Amino acid sequence: MNNPRRHCEEPAGDPLPVIASPAFGGLAMTIILLFGIVSSAEAKTEKIRVGHFPNVTHAPALIARASRHFESRLGSEAEIEWKTFNAGPEAIEALFAGALDILYVGPSPAINGYVRSRGEALRIVAGVASGGAGFVVRANSGIERFEDIRGKRVATPQKGNTQDVALHYLMKEKEIIPKTKGGDVEIFHLSGGDQITVFLKEQVDAIWTVEPWLTRLTVEANGRVLFEDSEFWPEGQYATTVLVVRKKFLDEHPDLVRKWVKGHVEIIEWINGHYSRAKQLFNEEFTREAGKALPPNYLERFFLRLSFDPLVLKSQIRESAERAYQIGYLGAGKPDLTNLFDDSFLETAP
Repeated sequence: MNNPRRHCEEPAGDPLPVIASPAFGGLAMTIILLFGIVSSAEAKTEKIRVGHFPNVTHAPALIARASRHFESRLGSEAEIEWKTFNAGPEAIEALFAGALDILYVGPSPAINGYVRSRGEALRIVAGVASGGAGFVVRANSGIERFEDIRGKRVATPQKGNTQDVALHYLMKEKEIIPKTKGGDVEIFHLSGGDQITVFLKEQVDAIWTVEPWLTRLTVEANGRVLFEDSEFWPEGQYATTVLVVRKKFLDEHPDLVRKWVKGHVEIIEWINGHYSRAKQLFNEEFTREAGKALPPNYLERFFLRLSFDPLVLKSQIRESAERAYQIGYLGAGKPDLTNLFDDSFLETAP
């Protein structure tokens, strides 16, 4: 999906969204000591545990982490502990356990977590990304249209994640039955680089996945994108990643949540105005987390498929919930999403 905001002229100098606090010189340190601006006895630092995935759909989180954007915004108020996950359901479990306070995650795991907790576990406070997901088939798999997956082996990143819901919903629409329910489509759940490995070994025939794996499967593993998720949504807009906050943390620390959302808006605005530098920062952080840099031509494809926006695509997320309900992922009763969204922090952001 093409986002015209990414191709605007970038300001001279291409400044970073924030710069990590510079080291104080002797004079500045003396002033601090003399006037006692902050004493260790009075300072109260809250720890914020933040989760995200090493995916392009989580680029705002990776870029903010690389540039220490939130550390700069929160200062001595909070210590940020970043945690990396492979897929949404495991990250939601960490949030349930109280091990996460803020999470960048797909809408389906967020919905599932909300419904399972009867609305008590989390709130969606901002949008992050739209786009970047699709269905990849092996070149010699014999799959020319989705209906050809009958008798094949298909994979998604994890059971219950956003792409897994998309796969099962389309199968239901096409009256294609998984092997676990008496049909002939065998479904696997594979994260990250495992997707490339099984493609190369021809152990699966198709994968419904998200960037960077969408591009990597086509370039490195002889895959072909049969379709992108945008084909199934009005105007091609659908939520890929949202910003979630643990409800208890939100209630206890609304000021920190407000500052986080404000910083989140800032980093997205910076990405959309500094396309080239954003790609570089993303790749630096991705390399640190994944252990391997991505080629520049990959990055170009990634970012062209994505749109970053802090606004929450509520109608699309509600539709995602409806689809998850129809395939039996949300229990017997129709989900009540009345309190899933909290726009108040976005309303006060610049």
